[in-house]
Amino acid sequence: MADYKGMLYGAMVGDALGVPVEFEDRGSFNIDSMIGYGTCNQPPGTWSDDSSLTLCLAKNINEQNNIDGLMRKFVCYLNEGYMTPFGIAFGVGNSTKQAIKRYEDGIPAEQCGGTSEYNNGNGALMRIAPLIKCFPPEMSLDHVIEKVIAYTRITHGHPRAIMASIIYIEILRQIAIGYSFKVSVENTEKELNKYLKSNPVLFNEFESYYERIFQPEFYQLPQSYINSSGYVVDTLEAALWCIGNTDNFKDAVLKAVNLGEDTDTVGSVAGAIAGLLYGFDTIPEKWVETLVGKADFEPIILTFIKD
Repeated sequence: MADYKGMLYGAMVGDALGVPVEFEDRGSFNIDSMIGYGTCNQPPGTWSDDSSLTLCLAKNINEQNNIDGLMRKFVCYLNEGYMTPFGIAFGVGNSTKQAIKRYEDGIPAEQCGGTSEYNNGNGALMRIAPLIKCFPPEMSLDHVIEKVIAYTRITHGHPRAIMASIIYIEILRQIAIGYSFKVSVENTEKELNKYLKSNPVLFNEFESYYERIFQPEFYQLPQSYINSSGYVVDTLEAALWCIGNTDNFKDAVLKAVNLGEDTDTVGSVAGAIAGLLYGFDTIPEKWVETLVGKADFEPIILTFIKD
């Protein structure tokens, strides 16, 4: 059985590890434990928009709700601090914020995501992981892609951001089936090469921007060749590179956070993959226990992991 508990806690732990050093330059710090304050001046274990929006999606799936239900949760998150550690939303990206405002103005959910080059941040990638629960192994990839597109474009409508979500979800899906990380990446490339031929716009993004993550040499690149910005291509590459260059949860997320720049999101994406790959029991217990607001969010996770 897929370790969804590991995936969700892994994402939250990675987020919380990265929050205090978000936007800091690589090499200017070294995180080896869960600290606090720093960039966002929050106590240890504080999680940000990455975890808030991920939990919104997990709860939405628990309720068997649709994208309108999810957008309503996003509105409550932004305006009321719903699903946050201290009742205040912080760290939310501009594309996500603008999409939520459009929804409040009456724009249909599926049209709320911006579609320009400037809307290729990682704000959809960072929240999309729970969607894999909707995809049993036997489901055809075209159905998977259709749903991933729908759940990405509510905040990020550019095909590059959508393509990142598709790659990430398919790698997670392969891991959930039981494949190793290496084989999951290989299988994802094979499957997407087949299914994307009928979608030239997405296939062009796949070939033009994501090709190197499927090349074995990518995982042998030195750290200096890996960018860790909030640009969706950088974030996905950085997270995957960290998984490919470690063999356990702790090392993977610490490597991700210590890359600098968008530390919470790279940490969260790497944490979700590593948590699913290695399992909840491999996440340091002290990190899990330090997470703020466990009494509020744990019931959502426990409901999510039920069959």
